[in-house]
Amino acid sequence: MKKILLLAVTFSLTSCAQVQQTLNQLPQISSQLPGVGGVDIASGLKEALNKGITEQVSKLTAVDGFYKNEAVKILMPEELQKVDATLRKVGLSSLADEGIKMLNRAAEDAVKEATPIFVSAVKNMSFTDAKNILLGNDSAATTYLQGSTTTALYAKFNPVIKSSFEKVGADAVWKNIITKYNTIPLVKKVNPDLTDYTTNQALSGVFKMIAVEEKEIRNNISARTTPLLKSVFALQDGK
Repeated sequence: MKKILLLAVTFSLTSCAQVQQTLNQLPQISSQLPGVGGVDIASGLKEALNKGITEQVSKLTAVDGFYKNEAVKILMPEELQKVDATLRKVGLSSLADEGIKMLNRAAEDAVKEATPIFVSAVKNMSFTDAKNILLGNDSAATTYLQGSTTTALYAKFNPVIKSSFEKVGADAVWKNIITKYNTIPLVKKVNPDLTDYTTNQALSGVFKMIAVEEKEIRNNISARTTPLLKSVFALQDGK
């Protein structure tokens, strides 16, 4: 039904037989008609993703972009939650808080590397990608972007986070935290890979914020701030 509605709007078909015939030929026909259907849809979805990147991901690059955003704030990894609790019990709450802040500072630093990778992925979106995204769920575009960019983003984020740890002094802070914790009698010693952990948490935060913007555009007409967004997402309203 979703596809039939989309085709009815795009090609003004007047009979079920014509709809079925066009449905069977959709990838070929639409991709050959510049300015009609597929091209407009792809452009609109690219604009929506660019809006999510501009309005949401850019916020994460600011100071406290992660640290003061409860939706994406990076907390202690599971294996260090006992570390956090123990440090607070022995009067080292400020050290624990500083450790968490450093994780978030590194993520804020790394996310600045994301935009060129996202731009490339959005630019390479195919007509088939666009058609599936338009008729998908509230996070279909974000899921596409996640599948297209995660590997490249991890490769970019990881060394930046490692470097950022050194730049903001997080490596020294965390070395101090781990050393102090491991000297507490009877505790199980820990030595986590915080660069990997923070990289994955940063990635999760980025896609979470893009999903917020996508859902808003799909469900709130006033969030469609350009004629292209309005016309393209009107098609998905009737699915």
